Amino acid sequence: MQLQDYKPIPKLVTPQTLTQRPRFPVVDAHNHLDNLFPHLASMPVSAILDQLDEVDIRVYVDLDGGWGEEILRRHLDRYKATAPERFIHFGGVDWSQWPEHGDRFGEWAAARFRQQVAWGAQGLKIWKNFGLHVTDQHGERVRVNDPRLSPLWETAAEYQLPVLIHVADPVAFFDPIDETNERWEELQQNPDWAFTSPPFPPFLSILEDFAALVTAHPRTTFIGAHVGCYSENLAWVSQLLERCPNLYVDIAARISELGRQPYSSRRFFLKHADRILFGTDIGPNPEGTRIYYRFLETEDEYFRYDPGDIPGQGRWNIYGIYLPDDVLKKVYHQNALRLFQLSTLP
Repeated sequence: MQLQDYKPIPKLVTPQTLTQRPRFPVVDAHNHLDNLFPHLASMPVSAILDQLDEVDIRVYVDLDGGWGEEILRRHLDRYKATAPERFIHFGGVDWSQWPEHGDRFGEWAAARFRQQVAWGAQGLKIWKNFGLHVTDQHGERVRVNDPRLSPLWETAAEYQLPVLIHVADPVAFFDPIDETNERWEELQQNPDWAFTSPPFPPFLSILEDFAALVTAHPRTTFIGAHVGCYSENLAWVSQLLERCPNLYVDIAARISELGRQPYSSRRFFLKHADRILFGTDIGPNPEGTRIYYRFLETEDEYFRYDPGDIPGQGRWNIYGIYLPDDVLKKVYHQNALRLFQLSTLP
């Protein structure tokens, strides 16, 4: 039998909670629209809203504008114009322009972000190619805390708009792709997700630069995507949150990691309840979103973190962390309302 054909069915007899809707309304602070999920382009916006309503997502944060200004303008015209109270759109940075602008690239990028804000952007998204692939006019890799980008971060601070930043990726993506790599199957299916060092920088060097960036710009609000980009080490993320009151984290695409360390995760949520944002990164997807609710709200044990036969991020199951209502409210919407300067939920 081949490994890909092995699909064991657990024989545990444990409670199975059907979490159809969240206990409180939700802001999904990390997601995408039709640039990442092309099938949405042919759906009426009203049909997309029906899917969000099914799981009580009141506000949906679209990060696709980080891929380019043309996408940002299109999404503002299609989604924001149709349901302005339901969508928030982020802008981004065109790193390909660095060679043209040289050491003044940070000033140019800041000016472009000002224009994006004028169009309607309500935040800045930084993709993981920053720190891995982005190079300057000399062909040198740009470090995450490069001081030439200070004008960009300070512009976000001036507008009081958050910077949602994703650097690095799961730690195993930086490890040798051998029999010890816990994400081996995922990397076999997506070989371009491997960032083995060398030639790429070591994982911790990127994370240390990220910590230095957040520390160096205390006026700028940063959202560390995917549990601060280090969901495998909650102690490290917790220490950075303690040092940097300008940092938030979201949980998008990381319940697979959080749910296999339920004791540590629950302590993390209780300790940093004011700084954690709900997010899924899976598009308008009621089935997948309900698994997030089950993880956050229930005491259920050993259940799948995605709907597939074989878990997509590793062959393990997860456990619920049964958060109290006051913490759930903060994670589901209160923190996001404060961060996005929204007075109330639609």
